This record gives sequence, C-alpha cells and structure tokens, in this order.
Amino acid sequence: MPGIWIYSEDSAVARQLLTAGLELKQAMHQAVAVLTLSSEDAPAFIAAGADKVYVVKGNNPWPESYAKAVADIVVKEEAQVVLVGGTLRGKDLAATVAATLKAGLVTDALSISYVNDAIETTRLVYGGLAVRTESVALPALVTIPARTFPEATAQGVGPGEVVTVETANADARVAITNVCPIVRHGADIAAADRVVCVGRGLNKKEDLALVEALAAAVGAEIGCTRGISEDYHWLPNDRYIGISGQKVKPELYIGMGISGQVQHVVGVRDSKVIVAIDTNEKAPIFEAADYGIVGDLYEVVPLLTKALQK
Repeated sequence: MPGIWIYSEDSAVARQLLTAGLELKQAMHQAVAVLTLSSEDAPAFIAAGADKVYVVKGNNPWPESYAKAVADIVVKEEAQVVLVGGTLRGKDLAATVAATLKAGLVTDALSISYVNDAIETTRLVYGGLAVRTESVALPALVTIPARTFPEATAQGVGPGEVVTVETANADARVAITNVCPIVRHGADIAAADRVVCVGRGLNKKEDLALVEALAAAVGAEIGCTRGISEDYHWLPNDRYIGISGQKVKPELYIGMGISGQVQHVVGVRDSKVIVAIDTNEKAPIFEAADYGIVGDLYEVVPLLTKALQK
C-alpha cells in the first residue's frame, strides 16, 4: 500500500508536491499516492510518476468538506507521510487529518527529507530571521507552500492505477452561501517570472510612470512594499510583497528605493536573481542582492530602462 500521500485542492500545487513525494520515494522505498477531487487530473498525476491516484467523489462542491473523508482514507491505508498544499484550505484539512492520525504536523516547510526513520523539514521562523530544522516521527504530515518545488514533469504513460472513492463523509455542515472573488489588478505577481518592485524611495504617486516604464522594458509585473500599498495606497494590496503579503519566486527581481527590512526580504529571498537600487550603500537590501546599484532611482532607472529598450 502507498506510504507517501499527496493532497491539494489546487492540482498545480499537487504536481509540485509530487516532486517532493518522488524524492521521498527514493529514500523511503515507498509508493506514492495522490488524493484529488478532480478525475480529469488523474491521468496527469500517473504520467508524472504517481503510483496510485485516488479520486474522491461526493455531493459537496467545496473542498473543505472532504477533510474527514481524506483522513479516513489515509488512516485506512496506514499512510506514513502526508504532504498537503500549504493553501488556506490545505492547512485546515491538514490539521483535521493530523488529529485523526494522531500524527505530528509541520506547516510551511521549505525542504523535506527522510533521515533516521523520521521526516526532517526546514522552515522559516521569527519572521524569516532564522531557519528551523525539525524532525517528526512517522506518521507525519507536512504542509508545503506553493512553488516551493517545481511541478513534476510527465514521464510518459505510467503503470499507475486510478481508483474512484465514493464518499458519504463530506461534511454537510460546510456550506458557502456567498462568494466574493478577489479582484486582481493585472497578473498574479506570485506566479510572475520577472518582478519590478518599488518602495518608499519613490517621492510621489505620479512617479510610478518610471516603474511602469522599466517593468515594460523588462517584461515584468509591478510589486511594492507594504508602505506603498497600505500607507500611501499608490498600488493595490495584491501588489504588496512581504512576510504578510505576497511571496514571489521570479527569475529576476528588481527592487528600487527599498531599504530591505526583513519583512520584505522574506517575500523575495527565493528569487533567482535579485537586483537592488538604493541611495544608501549600507541598506540591508544589498546583503540579499546578487547585483547592487548605489544611486538615486530617479537617475538610475531611466538610464536602465533606456539601455533595456535597445
């Protein structure tokens, strides 16, 4: 029976967790199973390396109503490790499953490995000031944020099995009476490959034109620090990057007029290349940056934009 289980109501996140699950498979010599509410996604999970896919079917359209059903399945199958997507819904479900399994639960893990017959994870603590290593005895549950791992790629038609599980255990008490979708201004910056971010070094809202020109030249989405969105209201809150805002992981991040306090750096630290522009050569942002330009953004940014437009 499978020892490593994966669940997320977001199929893209589940494919990312499958990458972590396949790494554990090599170390633990256990099969990997994916739990999903979408029968349409089952073949893709098999093609990407899952040994088994359980499609949970019920009469409730809301994912959070299936926590008990998921818990019953992993208990029956004697799961050793359960990886859950670190979404709001995923964390809620993980807590229910952990309580049912009487298992340890680690949230927001950045890495996961099998060491000395236990699961070892790392995660940020104290607002990103430190990395904590934790060891959890089996069985163990771990929630993992989106984009921590790349999506598992298709390996061709695999020998995996798809099983449909009809359940009457959907929680009938869960009912959504009204949905108010978040209105995003532009693309989701958390998924952007390039991000140009602005901080309090910008003097006035009208000067956002400088940021927009550079973003257009680079092909990037625009982000900002908390002060720009919540204090000045120059950009919407979904553009705010930081510990309580968006976490980005682009190929390129360009920060301008940003001092680089830890609350912001936590949100950008996983960027592949970080470029910082600031007048203060001792600004903390330069410690996190791969490339730094000490100078006035009003002088540097137009020159940089012009160079990139050639």
